[in-house]
Amino acid sequence: MTSDKKHYLKRGINYSLSFLLSIIFLYIAFKNANLNEVMNYVSDASWLWIIIFSVVLLFSHYIRAIRWKLILHSVKPDTSVKNLFGALMVGYGVNNVIPRAGEISRAVLVGKWEGLSRSSMFGTVIVERVIDIIFLLLSVLVSAVIWSGDLYSSFPWLKSALIISFIAIIGLIAFLFSIIKLKEKFYGGIIKLLGKVSENLAQKAAHIFEMLAAGFASLKGTKNYIYVILLSIIIMLVYAFNAYLGFFIIGMQDVYQVNYKMAWVLMSISAIGIAIPTPGGTGSYHTLAKSALVLLFGFGEEISLAYAFVTHIVNYILCIVSALLIFFVLNRQHENLMKVVETEVDEL
Repeated sequence: MTSDKKHYLKRGINYSLSFLLSIIFLYIAFKNANLNEVMNYVSDASWLWIIIFSVVLLFSHYIRAIRWKLILHSVKPDTSVKNLFGALMVGYGVNNVIPRAGEISRAVLVGKWEGLSRSSMFGTVIVERVIDIIFLLLSVLVSAVIWSGDLYSSFPWLKSALIISFIAIIGLIAFLFSIIKLKEKFYGGIIKLLGKVSENLAQKAAHIFEMLAAGFASLKGTKNYIYVILLSIIIMLVYAFNAYLGFFIIGMQDVYQVNYKMAWVLMSISAIGIAIPTPGGTGSYHTLAKSALVLLFGFGEEISLAYAFVTHIVNYILCIVSALLIFFVLNRQHENLMKVVETEVDEL
């Protein structure tokens, strides 16, 4: 079997497992629910609140684009936020179909639109993901503090997952620090060691290390670090506000009194479902959002599933539509710009 065939076979297996995982989570979420009642709640959803929810969701993504620009400041200070936002939305759209492929897509697009190295752009995407994971873990810790009940008794796996995740993050940061600061000794030693096993493996490892080093080296300056941290906090606050708006889409405020604290806890738990490698968090988000609403807040299964279904499908459709529109609009603009440049060069 050729290397290309092995590559496509491996990719096919990964995608198949991801979709299978999504189906399993959807089954777990909906198995005991009255689907007719769920759809009744969905059909009564408020279009006004859906529109407000969508606007705030897009705003949160725009803040992410600004944060990405700060990460890229040392590489290219005048990077266009429009291009970064466009690439980000395309990436989300791709992730809704092919899990984790969106990260590659947005790195490729920004590299093309901004004339930057795709490898370094992929490195900055990894930087973003590491920051996201750190703040997700912190948001769960905040939830455990602010929630009046015992969060860990409702989700027994949560404490172990947090501990393992924090250890993994600390290990990853130490590893990346070693690559950047001790490049000659650490990086060179590992490549030589892998080269004794397989030259192909050593080359792949070298490429990955270069991407990581370029990505993390791009975030420079105390001021930029502070701004990135502040924007990451704002992103989490806006995400929680969006979760709060979701209550009003389904009319959950008429069942129980809802507040921002509840929304923060819900956002923190359900975001873990988005982090699981299913297409756009399908199934995993539904299961965790429903579980939080039922176990922590006492809502019924049907109205909880309606919340999960509507908030997820709005996000899903918004990302897909935005991705298609932005991709074709921005691609056409950049193609026209390149034609103008090529014409001027020919005239000279």
